[in-house]
Amino acid sequence: MQATAEIQAAGTPRRSQKHQMLKDKQVKDLIVDKRRLVEVPYTATLADTINTLMANKVVAVPVAAPPGHWIGAGGSMILEADKQTGAVRKHYIGMVTMLDILAHIAGNGCGDDDDAHLTKKMMVPISSIIGHCLESLSLWTLSPNTSIVDCMEVFSKGIHRAMVPVNGRSENVVGVELTESASCYRMLTQMDLLRFLNDQQELKAIMSHKVSDKQLQAITDTVFGVTNKAKVIDVIKCMRTASLNAVPIVESSNEITEDHTQLVNGKKRKIVGTFSATDLRGCPVSKMQPLLNLEVLDFLKMLSNSGMRSSWREQVTCHPESSLGEVVEKVVSDNVHRVWVVDEQGLLEGVVSLTDMIRVIRLWYLTEFLQ
Repeated sequence: MQATAEIQAAGTPRRSQKHQMLKDKQVKDLIVDKRRLVEVPYTATLADTINTLMANKVVAVPVAAPPGHWIGAGGSMILEADKQTGAVRKHYIGMVTMLDILAHIAGNGCGDDDDAHLTKKMMVPISSIIGHCLESLSLWTLSPNTSIVDCMEVFSKGIHRAMVPVNGRSENVVGVELTESASCYRMLTQMDLLRFLNDQQELKAIMSHKVSDKQLQAITDTVFGVTNKAKVIDVIKCMRTASLNAVPIVESSNEITEDHTQLVNGKKRKIVGTFSATDLRGCPVSKMQPLLNLEVLDFLKMLSNSGMRSSWREQVTCHPESSLGEVVEKVVSDNVHRVWVVDEQGLLEGVVSLTDMIRVIRLWYLTEFLQ
């Protein structure tokens, strides 16, 4: 009996060591190669901000303001301070995403042929459009010492990005922070986390599961889209109303009777394209007004022909029988934030988002190794 007990006791650490890497990794291990934070001042115009997003190939930027004059998004106090003296230099008052910018552009009065009106909208200070969409109503930070498992919990709840302080001081040392002071920050995103998870050998078992596995619940089967006859401005308005960062473009079932200005149920519809909030990032501000009135597929073709977008025809899709690993590899290699699930005829069955992937991986890992 004693020999058996010794064998079992000796076996326990070996199983623990096999999975120690992911368990013991921290957020600071994910930001080693991350560049300095891309940000805009609160006085930057909307046009300036779009140019910053395009130049740096990012989809969101924090907005910095002088300290002491603003209340941060969600009541946060995220400050940048001098490393030597500790004197506060700036206060990050919110995050602006491409969806915020789309929501502003799609506001009252845009979509007609009034170039002057759009020009006026492009000149507003970026601080005035913070909070147009839910995501920018709060700022999130993660301590560098936060475990990867805790980081997965944050990103599995639909939070797309968080600021990570470098040489920072905070009241809490683990998890999500609301008060933070640091000499500089890095931005950590869901995509950064998934790239890391995709390389972890201990996750091979979960990566082999089919996305249609009912225990995983990886697929969101409610999918709203727009028809191929919808105009860009109407698509933007639909995305603003539903707080969607992207929509599938489906073939119109009836060009005459179908309402192309509204979202449609995409289930069992033929997908012919994807429109994302980031597509507008590559559109020159000076040419934006007439492009807003194009049909959405014509707009994507224009971007593709001008080299501002990859082929509009190629959709990032998977099948219900695809493995989770295949789907994760698709988003990492194609740098997309969702994969449409289609049947053998190319008809929409659902979608798997980055949030879905992180949630599924985290729950499996907790069940298998941390209970």
